[in-house]
Amino acid sequence: MRSTFRALRHRDYRLYWSSMLVSNIGTWMQQIAQLWLVLVVLEGGARATGITMGLQFVPFLLVAPFGGLLADRLPKRPLLIFTNAFMGSIGLVLGMLTLTGVAQIWHAYILAFLLGVGKALDNPARQSFVSELVGPDDLPNAIALNSTSFNAARLIGPGVAGLLIHAIGTGWVFMINGITFISPIIALVMLSYRPAAATGQKDSGGTAFGRLFEGVSVVRSRPDLLMIMLVAFGLGTFGMNFEMTMALMATEVYDKGAGEYGLLGSVLAVGTLTGALMSARRKYPRRRLIVGGAAVFGLVEIAAALMPNYVLFAIALAPLGFITMTVLISANTYVQTTVPQQVRGRVLALYMMILMGGKPVGAPVVGWVADVFGAQWSFIGGGILTIAFALVALVFIAPRSGIVVRPRFRPRPGLAVIVDMQKKQALGLRPPPESDAGPQAA
Repeated sequence: MRSTFRALRHRDYRLYWSSMLVSNIGTWMQQIAQLWLVLVVLEGGARATGITMGLQFVPFLLVAPFGGLLADRLPKRPLLIFTNAFMGSIGLVLGMLTLTGVAQIWHAYILAFLLGVGKALDNPARQSFVSELVGPDDLPNAIALNSTSFNAARLIGPGVAGLLIHAIGTGWVFMINGITFISPIIALVMLSYRPAAATGQKDSGGTAFGRLFEGVSVVRSRPDLLMIMLVAFGLGTFGMNFEMTMALMATEVYDKGAGEYGLLGSVLAVGTLTGALMSARRKYPRRRLIVGGAAVFGLVEIAAALMPNYVLFAIALAPLGFITMTVLISANTYVQTTVPQQVRGRVLALYMMILMGGKPVGAPVVGWVADVFGAQWSFIGGGILTIAFALVALVFIAPRSGIVVRPRFRPRPGLAVIVDMQKKQALGLRPPPESDAGPQAA
């Protein structure tokens, strides 16, 4: 247990982590309330819900690269104070519009886009900021604990949002979320670390676009990163539209209300929180876990869609959440621990752009599929496409990064994954733990 939470021994990280837990709870409450506002209160239907969700992630395509550049160029503390204040104000504005009864779907569209801008600027700085609060040995653990905070909030937030929507209305949920952003702002002001001593980054010079291209060049030169990016694209674009697809399944397939919809998010969070805690104990991220986990994710998502009743569907969401978080934390940790610090913000921004930036395409497509073929197919289709991207990464990119996949017929049929150590060293990758060096079943 002590090893699971070892990064919390750092006072600054402990303070920041606790404040983000409060803010993350509010963020998840707003996520549920926003979708409920469009789907039910404003009667926008599945397509409008998909557009709202898509608009929230468009900025990851347009703004995230510049967020990564700012994270590498500017002091992260004032940048994070600004982004948290900006995102909090959006919650307050949407709350006021809803409480006064003037909210319309186009308001939700615009504010969802602006919230995405705030997240796209905030995410690279927030993720790379962790390395300034803990030492290198505790960085993988801190990354996993960040996800633990996010998913503990996911466990609490949706259920609370469902109850509050029923008790006091959607508008007050937005107001509460806006207030929760005060917590990380206070924590950032109270931190005692010295950024100059923590970073030590050097300016590479050149134009802004030239510096942006440095991050792209790092990814292009690393087949292992390309493999992870491809898996992340399939998972993020088509597989992880949970907020929308769960709302559709709850209302259209199982004929449930806001409370039951919020409960689904909490059940999913049980799995993601468990996955995050297990990942916190894992010191070395492994690429075959990322690719294989994405394929298993797709199978479990398809199985969940075929559940005959609400209870079984809810139960199936727990293992789905566990697999999701195992893959995401492994991918994030791999990127952060194998990329030089001076370009880490930009590479992280590219990773988040690929993971989340596909949602403007994926979410409306999933919404259209649900309208035409039924809500169950939004889950089934997402699972199939996630498996397809994982297989493409495994067959076409994995061999270039030192992983060889071969059929195995004895002692039982399957695939053997063999790590080519010479190619791995030629790519400049850190040697894996001893258990990662030999052939194992995928």
